[in-house]
Amino acid sequence: MPEGDTVLRTARRLDAALSGRPLLRSELRWGELGDADLAGRTVLQTVSYGKQLLTRLAAADDRLRGGRPGGPRRPQAPPEPLTLRSHLRMEGRWAVHATGARPWPSARQAAVRAVLEGSEWTAVGTWLGLLDLIPTDQEPALVGHLGPDILAPDFPQTGRAEAIARLGTRPEREIGAALLDQTTVAGIGTMYMAEALFARGISPWTPVAEVDLGAVLDTARRQLHNGATQAVPTTTGNNRRGMTTYAHARSGNPCLRCGGTIRVAQIGVPPRQRPAFYCPHCQPGPTPTDDGRPQSPLGSNPATPYFRRPAGYRRDR
Repeated sequence: MPEGDTVLRTARRLDAALSGRPLLRSELRWGELGDADLAGRTVLQTVSYGKQLLTRLAAADDRLRGGRPGGPRRPQAPPEPLTLRSHLRMEGRWAVHATGARPWPSARQAAVRAVLEGSEWTAVGTWLGLLDLIPTDQEPALVGHLGPDILAPDFPQTGRAEAIARLGTRPEREIGAALLDQTTVAGIGTMYMAEALFARGISPWTPVAEVDLGAVLDTARRQLHNGATQAVPTTTGNNRRGMTTYAHARSGNPCLRCGGTIRVAQIGVPPRQRPAFYCPHCQPGPTPTDDGRPQSPLGSNPATPYFRRPAGYRRDR
């Protein structure tokens, strides 16, 4: 699942492409949102919050409603300012191309979940995991339960202390599981959980009470900020395949620091368990879900002979 750095990078791309100009045409291929026409609304901004994307639109302008001149009129969304929330989940992405450079996605393209066409650029959302359209003043209903966004500009001043307080409410909890809980701090996923804890020399199963929470959050924020500026996020400074991280997705491979073997085990409470990669030598401490047996590499993102189709997966011949 994309983490906060990827979501922030996507938000910046959408913001640069669409903000400050009215939409000429839109289509939301998502359940009850299919009748919502956003044409004529000016895109105010797109921002990220943790793993959420929030595209904010101005109130409807009756002079511009209906999309392109002569185009079909569809039912409008409520006239007040709106927010389109999208979540990438595992496979979602937003792609941007010059308006008119490609045909409008046909209904047969099942991967397409949203299309926002501006005068200069068009954004196409594929395989999005969530779409919501709500009045902007109701955004807290969607993101209010989340912890502070670790990539927010004011995180060092306000969010950091709140995140530490939220993490500390369950001192017996495993630090790896606590960091993955978006209600404690938003934006950290399995990659940056593993990489931040590796950098601090902490086992993911260490109880929260035994961890310098501020130092871990500072490390994760720095790594995520670096990732948001990189085409291929890396915590090692090396963007070669299999060398972009110290621990994450490298189980069964040599540790880049000590030469030992990187391992992986499940962390968290079923059914919300997630893989936690770690080096037993560089991160001494408890490993209760690792049985110690030899492991084959897991999560190394090998080339796959499969590609995604609307009906599922099939072998690419």
